[in-house]
Parts: sequence; structure tokens; C-alpha cells
Amino acid sequence: MTINVKQMMAAANAAVPRITPAQAQQMIANGNTLVVDLRDGTEVQQSGMVAGAAHVPRGILEFRADPESATHDKAFSRDKTIILYCASGGRAALGGKTLKDLGYQTVYNLGGFKDWADSGGAVERPTGP
Repeated sequence: MTINVKQMMAAANAAVPRITPAQAQQMIANGNTLVVDLRDGTEVQQSGMVAGAAHVPRGILEFRADPESATHDKAFSRDKTIILYCASGGRAALGGKTLKDLGYQTVYNLGGFKDWADSGGAVERPTGP
């Protein structure tokens, strides 16, 4: 059965709850939370990222999150709360659905980085060139 992007987004949005920056800040304060920036490197260089977030571009999320992958990132653990964001929330929804498919239970979509920054959330600026 063939599906389209609209259907993929609907399924992802149904599977991954959207949260506000205030809710994300509370989850982060509670601990055992991994915040993941799914944007590409140029986006992060231009605007910075959520303070303390891991930068994992959407195209390699599965490889970093799957414990059986040779490039697994140990920061990913199924017992953590995972908060994903991107530029507008689309990649975060799709990435969250992928993590759910990989067995992660507590996954949230923060939406876009701008929402976080505009709410006064802590931002790290990239260093270097």
C-alpha cells in the first residue's frame, strides 16, 4: 500500500505528542531526558541549539538510536524521555515515530527551534567557523 507525505505526517503526529517549551523545560528539569536537534549542520550554525541538546541530523537518527547499530550513540536509551525538535516540527514528528518504532516509549515533539528560543529557553551558540 502506497502512502503520501500527508499520511505519514498524520501518523507521526498521532504517535508523538507535541509539547510546549514550558513542558519541555519541566521534563528537562526532572532529569533523565535527552533533547535531540534533528536539523542539519547549517541550520544549527545559523541559529544555535537548545542548551545541552545532542545534534543528530534526521538522516542518521535511526543509526544513532538503534542499540544494535555500529554507530549507536550511548546517549540514546529507551529508559529516557526523548524530546525532539527541528525547524518547524515536521522532522521531529517523523523522527519521533521512528523512535517509537524502534521501541522508545517516552518521545515528544517540541516543534521548532524558534518556538524554544522565543519562549526564553536556553540556547547554545555554535563555536568555531
